[in-house]
Amino acid sequence: MTETGGPGGPDPAQIAQVIAEAIPFSRALGIRLTEAGPGFARLAIAYDERLVGDPKTGVLHGGVVTALLDSCCGSAVMLHPSRPAGTATMDLRIDYMRASTPGATLNARAECYRVTRHVAFVRGIAFETDESDPVAVATGAFTIERGEGREGAA
Repeated sequence: MTETGGPGGPDPAQIAQVIAEAIPFSRALGIRLTEAGPGFARLAIAYDERLVGDPKTGVLHGGVVTALLDSCCGSAVMLHPSRPAGTATMDLRIDYMRASTPGATLNARAECYRVTRHVAFVRGIAFETDESDPVAVATGAFTIERGEGREGAA
């Protein structure tokens, strides 16, 4: 896990770990943090037969892919240097490119590339071992909750 905390600020990896552990749904699915930094996150979910959507093929349910991407994108927002106090998904578009491989760990990477006063914009990708062969790609908009003592954004 990458740890890139700046002087005087919280460590992004610690923030992301708290986010991952605080959400019961993510815990139930077995979603885990693999890397974190300013405005980006990487999460993974191990293959589990309880999460299969098609028993004939053993492919993970599309909802698992959605949950992983949504969690990864939300984590990227929370890790943005503007330090939002909270976030919620406003819009998440996911394009499924191919089925997951039975038995393979599913990974996700997301980047929060723009933050305004009330909205953060994120893009993400779900893949197994090679980002150039995505299972799904996502773009999203997330609310930004500002708390006391938090920096503002443009």
